[in-house]
Amino acid sequence: MRCFRPKTSKTTDEVDERAVVVEKQPSQSQQVSGNIRDDGEAGSQQAYKYQISRIMRPDDANIMGNVHGGNILKMIEEAGGIVSTRHCNTQNGDRCLAALVRVEKTEFLFPVFIGEVVHVSAEITYTSKHSLEVQVKVMAENILTGAKKLTNKAALWYVPCSLQNVDKIMEVPPIKYTSAQEEEEGKKRYEAQKTERMETKDRIEAVMPPTSNAERHTVGFSQSSLIHLVGPSDCTLHDYVHGGTTMKLMDEVAGIVAARHCNTKIVTASVDAVNFHHKIKKGCVVTVTGRLTFVSNKSMEIEVLVDAASLLEEKRKYRAVSAFFTFISLDKDNKPLPVPPLKIEGEDEQKRFDEGKARYLHNKAKRLADKERQP
Repeated sequence: MRCFRPKTSKTTDEVDERAVVVEKQPSQSQQVSGNIRDDGEAGSQQAYKYQISRIMRPDDANIMGNVHGGNILKMIEEAGGIVSTRHCNTQNGDRCLAALVRVEKTEFLFPVFIGEVVHVSAEITYTSKHSLEVQVKVMAENILTGAKKLTNKAALWYVPCSLQNVDKIMEVPPIKYTSAQEEEEGKKRYEAQKTERMETKDRIEAVMPPTSNAERHTVGFSQSSLIHLVGPSDCTLHDYVHGGTTMKLMDEVAGIVAARHCNTKIVTASVDAVNFHHKIKKGCVVTVTGRLTFVSNKSMEIEVLVDAASLLEEKRKYRAVSAFFTFISLDKDNKPLPVPPLKIEGEDEQKRFDEGKARYLHNKAKRLADKERQP
């Protein structure tokens, strides 16, 4: 719902909050900028990086007045798409456009405020024959004081699609690695995401509409949907929806679900893997549905599913995107509040709850392990 993490409290239940303090630097004169840093010869690692910067304005805010988390997700995807497309077009042959297929876990570490400049840095860190990984970091800069903080981290996977034939996947030019270990670690990440993406695709199921008289704090009570007609402004050069546009809609729906369950202020804590199963074309009607799957004492996991169907053609609805968002509840002073327990109804809800608990415990253990490895 928004890029915000409370400064007054730190819990082991949520993502680790780490600020990156940078010495004061001259402020940028441009509000929007992008550059590809190619300081060495062609093909050097510097050529695999890209950065965009933009000042946050009132129309970037959510109803609470801070920058909407969905806008940050959209900027992350834009930077990743630019560096991926540029890299894939450095070879001879058909021109292509990089399409987003997966976003790994995205952490929301600190708030972004209106008036701050957001710097989104994207770097290609691994390439396979037909896909590439882009690591993205988001820094927020107070241009009055020069202070900077790391607000988001994400890893995105793209595949290059030919401009002549969107179904034709192009080969990706290889990058140069600084060491064999770096390449091997990238290969492990590639194999892991490929396996998880296929498993997620196999788990696709229909979303049942909630009952009109659902009891409070049940799944049906807070389940919410948004219907959106895909227009030209939502699309890439292929006339398919931008991944960042879809993620913004998903974040909005997840925030509505969390707010209905808690009836308090809520904020995005993290986004687990976002899997793009099928393309969404201009003219389609998308239905974005969010439902609670797991609740701990301090966080909520919300599954968000995106289904699409052509408005003009008689084709059945299909599952296009799926992801899990984690939210927390806040009081008026932005301190974490206990989350009301989720009332489980039926075997399907219990199964999703157990799977959500397993993800929660896995992510918690990983955060603790990462924290112990910090110098």
